[in-house]
Formats: sequence, C-alpha cells, structure tokens
Amino acid sequence: MLVRIGSRGSRLALTQAEQAAELLRGSGIEIAFVPITTAGDRDRTSPFGQIGERGVFVKEIEEALLAGRIDVAVHSAKDMTSDDTEGLAIGAYLERDDPRDALVGAGELRPGMRIGTASVRRRAQLLAAEPTISVEPMRGNVETRLRKMRERALDAIILASCGLDRLGLAGEIGLRLDPELMLPEAAQGALALQVRAGEEELVAHADHAETRRRVEPERACVALIGAGCLAPVAAHHDGTTLHALIADEDGAWVVRRSGDDPVALAEELAGLAARV
Repeated sequence: MLVRIGSRGSRLALTQAEQAAELLRGSGIEIAFVPITTAGDRDRTSPFGQIGERGVFVKEIEEALLAGRIDVAVHSAKDMTSDDTEGLAIGAYLERDDPRDALVGAGELRPGMRIGTASVRRRAQLLAAEPTISVEPMRGNVETRLRKMRERALDAIILASCGLDRLGLAGEIGLRLDPELMLPEAAQGALALQVRAGEEELVAHADHAETRRRVEPERACVALIGAGCLAPVAAHHDGTTLHALIADEDGAWVVRRSGDDPVALAEELAGLAARV
C-alpha cells in the first residue's frame, strides 16, 4: 500500500514529515513524499495580515488532501486553523516536543534589545515584560532567520524550541523561555497528521493520547476566543491546568487566566479583554 504524505517543502517540514513516515511505515505500507508550496511559503516578506489569516501554511495542503492528491498531511499543529476544516480530521498527534519559545542570540532578556519576530503573540509578551525592547519584523524559515539575525546585527530572535531541536540546532538556543514569561502558541511543539474524515484509521496507531489531551483544549480555547493568526492570543496546557492569555499587540495589557474548561476560560478572557 502506498501512502502519499504531503507537507511544506522546507527542511524543517520535510524533517517533520519523515518523523511521521517512520511511525507509519511497516505492515506493507510504503511512503511517498509530496512537497507542497503554501501561500506563506510563496510570500516570505509580507506581514501575515497581508497574505491571509491563520492557516496560510496549511490551506494548499488541505486542498490537496481533499482532492485526493495526497493521503496524509503533516502539519505543525500550531499552524492549523483553530477550527477543523470540513471533510478533514486530525487522525493523530505525534508525541509533543518542547512547546516553549526559544531566545536565540542571547541568554537573557535585557532592556533596549533589538529582537526579531513576526509573531504578534511574541511581540505582545516581549513588550509587556520589557517595554524598552525594540521588536523588529522577521519572516522566513529557520535558517533564513538565523542568517538575517546576524546580517542585521540583532541582539536576538525568537523561534520555537521544537523546530531548532528537530533540525539539530539546539546549540543556537540561548534561553528556553518559561511559559510564565512567554506563553506558547496553542499546539506548539506538536505535529498533526490530518486525513480525510472517515479515514482516521490510516494513522490512528501513531496518535499520542497525552499530547491530544493537552493540545485539543488549547486549540479549542483559541478557537472560542475567535482569534486569527494576528491576534495576540495563546493557550498552553501544562498537564494539569490550561493557561491562556489575550493581549494588546503592543503589550500595554496582558490578561492571563487558568482553568480546566476551555469554554469558560475563553469566555472569561474575551469578556475581560472587551472591558480593558
């Protein structure tokens, strides 16, 4: 049986696709990789708001899955829309890697630093922690951002720890940021295997139950707040409690709450933000 795996074509995306393939191989299953270029890959300079909402790195891959050109889509779960796409299902979450954000280029946050990131979630929390930091926009794959950091003489950039770990670049990390300081993106660190609805059994054996238990409330909370890619919103389940925040993009205010019910937590945060 041939299973066609679709993913973005970057080195990180293909490394992640190979992780999935290793779990799916066997019992007569052969794997073929199908690299797919997304809107976010085609335009690597414009702010996300100019090229689309949340999902700019998954839409074309989902379209290929719905059209039958691939059988399994491998996504960084944090890149997916908060709501599941009609006709598709997440058949498995692979065991989660480190969900924390990483400070690259420095070992601590200091006043007056120039830090590169395209994420408004990271921007909001950085400025809330230290208003004198200058946050400079930066997009591109991991290698491109590392190069731009050096070319532009930035003090640091922020990347996902898991991506650096998967690429063997953990040595670039100066500090893994505690979620108390920098709450991660919902589902950060997890890989999602997406299939057509009704075909979940194709990948079900690869599902990591504890990762699903934590990631699904994170995604649900963000979806219920109604956040798009540009909204400074975050959610992270530490294994015991779900933590979430909503913020002003310039860090003027950050509202954090913790609880067990993603619906109640989202409603509370949305209500508090409306009154700020």
